[in-house]
Amino acid sequence: MNMVSESIVKDMALAPNGHLKIDWVKEHMPVLNRIRERFEKEKPFAGLKVAISLHLEAKTAYLAKVVQAGGAEVTITGSNPLSTQDDVCAALVEDGIRVFAKYNPSPEEYKSHLIKTLETRPDLIIDDGGDLVTILHSERRDLLSQVRGGAEETTTGILRLKALDKEGKLEFPMVAVNDAFCKYLFDNRYGTGQSVWDGINRTTNLVVAGKTVVVVGYGWCGKGVAMRAKGLGAKVIVTEIDSIKAVEAYMDGFEVMPMSEAAKHGDYFVTVTGNRDVIRKEHFEVMKDGAILSNAGHFDVEVNKVELEAMSKSKRTVRKDIEEFVLADGRKVYLLAEGRLVNLAAGDGHPAEIMDMTFALQAVSLEYVNKNYESIGKHVLNVPYELDEMVARYKLEALGITIDKLTDEQKAYLDSWVE
Repeated sequence: MNMVSESIVKDMALAPNGHLKIDWVKEHMPVLNRIRERFEKEKPFAGLKVAISLHLEAKTAYLAKVVQAGGAEVTITGSNPLSTQDDVCAALVEDGIRVFAKYNPSPEEYKSHLIKTLETRPDLIIDDGGDLVTILHSERRDLLSQVRGGAEETTTGILRLKALDKEGKLEFPMVAVNDAFCKYLFDNRYGTGQSVWDGINRTTNLVVAGKTVVVVGYGWCGKGVAMRAKGLGAKVIVTEIDSIKAVEAYMDGFEVMPMSEAAKHGDYFVTVTGNRDVIRKEHFEVMKDGAILSNAGHFDVEVNKVELEAMSKSKRTVRKDIEEFVLADGRKVYLLAEGRLVNLAAGDGHPAEIMDMTFALQAVSLEYVNKNYESIGKHVLNVPYELDEMVARYKLEALGITIDKLTDEQKAYLDSWVE
């Protein structure tokens, strides 16, 4: 196969820089490297086609290479128009992986890349946000029959999957990687917490200390964003719809209030809910002059851009990845990265050491589905605990950390109902 002629990328001349990026992250992903070594020996995906839709940057590229090392014919596309890195795409093509992706494609191009990826008729898929699954269950059901199952990366995708599952319409098993301990405890909390502020800081070049940050949603991602904002010296307000999470935010030392009130105080806003319109017209109307809006949820619907633009008398790009909206009364509101994922559209995403665990989970979850797809049913499944624990154990070993083990007497004590 000639992957160059079959692929759609911006410029193959960019490949050398892409290889450097991939080589760099490989050096910092010891868990995935260990899994790759086993995959190279056992070839668990021999003769199979795997389709991947993820944020297409260096760490994702290395996951694709690990799956390829397991014997798969891999096709990959992006899961966000602004997070694709063209040099990484070119490097993957040189490494024998089919790529349909460019930075900032038109909506029509973006959709066509997803469909072309599925038209390779994959046996297994890795999805991020549920785009591949949604297309397979709607307009391209003709491509369903060969799919054995797959794994989903993020909260938004799992919500879509569970809706399909609840209606009895899910046509193959999908592992909810986002819900694994080694995903949400580390990727969602520490990865999102660091990468969101990396993206905001490099884009705005403004100080955070002393400012008021409004974190919209206090799930694991919200916890990470709030924690890092506090560490940067900000005053933090959390908005929530869940009473339990709101109490948790309060006991973590943050102010808690409804968005209608928080909108008046925020200098920075970060949405991390997975829902739409969590910042909308009524909130724009009371914001400070100079408020900065950003999103760290999967889709660009959390900040209502349509209402913001309709309220504005002018709009312009004032700095790379910063749009300025001038409201009728002269106040200015700034939107980062078009309301898309600020940590990827305006940054490099999560640190490699964090994605090492998440993508290790993706690789072994895909292997699990392939081994068990005939018996596990067409449902959304949790990552088996033994896989979660294995990834954590590999991480500790890579860090040179050892922990205690139960003695036989302790195991017996825990398993007994008498003292």
